[in-house]
Amino acid sequence: MQILHANWLLTCDENFTIIKNGAIVFDEKIILVDSIENVKKKYPIENIKYMGENSVLMPGLVNTHVHLEFCANKTTLSYGNFVQWLFSVIQNREELIEKATEELIDAELKKMLQNGTTSIGAISSYGFDMNSCIKSPLNVVYFTEALGSKAEMIDTLFLDFKEKLKISEANKNSRFIPAIAIHSPYSTHPFLIREILNIAREKEMVVSTHFQESVAENDWLNYSSGEFEYFFKDMLDQHISLTKPIAFLHQFKNIKNLSFTHCVQANKKELAQIKELGASIIHCPNSNRLLNNSILNLSYIEDIPLAMGTDGLSSNHTLNMFEEIRNAFFMHTNFKPNILARKLLQAATNGGANTLGLNTGALIKNKDADIICFNLPDTLNNQEDLPTAIILHTSKVNHTYIKGKNELL
Repeated sequence: MQILHANWLLTCDENFTIIKNGAIVFDEKIILVDSIENVKKKYPIENIKYMGENSVLMPGLVNTHVHLEFCANKTTLSYGNFVQWLFSVIQNREELIEKATEELIDAELKKMLQNGTTSIGAISSYGFDMNSCIKSPLNVVYFTEALGSKAEMIDTLFLDFKEKLKISEANKNSRFIPAIAIHSPYSTHPFLIREILNIAREKEMVVSTHFQESVAENDWLNYSSGEFEYFFKDMLDQHISLTKPIAFLHQFKNIKNLSFTHCVQANKKELAQIKELGASIIHCPNSNRLLNNSILNLSYIEDIPLAMGTDGLSSNHTLNMFEEIRNAFFMHTNFKPNILARKLLQAATNGGANTLGLNTGALIKNKDADIICFNLPDTLNNQEDLPTAIILHTSKVNHTYIKGKNELL
C-alpha cells in the first residue's frame, strides 16, 4: 500500500471534485481519496509521501485515438488540405512504414509515459506496432482496423482482418485489450462493416471509427462530389459513394463502447444519431488544424460524451496530451477559460476511460491506480483556477503510476 500527499488533488470524478491538501491511498486499485488530515487519522502509522511544493495529483491522461504506425513522419507529409495530405500518405506510406521501427515506436510510447499518459487507444492498420504495445506498461486498447471499399476484395479483406484480430486476441492481458476500428464511411465497404461489427457485438469489443472529418468527406458521402470525386475516380474507379452518413451510423447499433473520431462536419441530425447510439466523440484538435478541417463545435455536442486524442504523427507534431489539451484550450473561444479547462481535463481522463471501457480516469475508490503527479511553477491562490493553471503550465510529469506502479522510476 502507498500513500501520496499533494497540495492539490484533482479527482476528475463526475462532480470534478478538487481536494486542497489531499491524499490518495492505493495499491493496484485506489483505496481512499480524502484530505491529508482524514487520511492521517485512518492510517496514523503509515508512511506518507509528500509530492513537494505546489504539487498536483490527478488521474493519468487517456489518449483515446493514436496511430503509432506513422510515427516516423516529421516533414514528409503535406498539410493544409485533407485530400492533398491523403495523397501524400499514399505516396509515402511504404517509406514511413519502413522507418517506423519497433525502437522508434517504443520511444514514442515512453515519451507518452513521461507526458502523463497512462492509457491509449491504438489504431492499427497493419499490426506491426503490436509488439511495442504489448511490451509497454501503458494500458492499451488495441484497435485492429478494417479498411477497403472495393467489392471484389471484401472476402480477402475480411479474412485478413480476422487473422490480425486473432493475433491481437492471442496476446490479450490486463493491459492489452483487443478492439475493433472501422476506418471511415468513405473507405470501408458497407458489407465489410456489417460483418466486422457482428464480430464486435459477439465478442463485446470496443469499437471506434473516423467520421465526418473533412468537407471532402461530407461532400462525397452526401453528393458523390467535391475533392474526393477525383480521388475515388483516379484511385479506385469509383464514381458514387457507397453509403450516406445516416446509413453508416445506423450500422453501429448495439455496440456498448463506441466512439466516433473528429465529427467536425457532422450536422445536428447526425449528432443526434450519435447520441442515440450512446457513443462518444473523440476530439483531435491538432490534427483538425493541420489538415485545415473545421474546429469541433463543443456547444453542439454538450450532451454527447467527449474524449480527447492526438491522432498520429502523420497529422500531428506531438503525442503529448497536455499539448493537445492546451491547443484545444486556445481554439474554443466561446467558453470561459476555467469552464473550458474543466471540460477538457474531464474529457482527457474520465471521458477517455469511459470511451475505451477502462476502469480508470478518475481518482475514486476501486478505480485502477493510474495516477500522475507534477508541480505547478508557483502557489495557486484560487482553487477555481487550478484546471486552467494545469493546462497552461504542464507538459511533463514527475511520476506516472499505472495500476499502482511508478513507471518513471
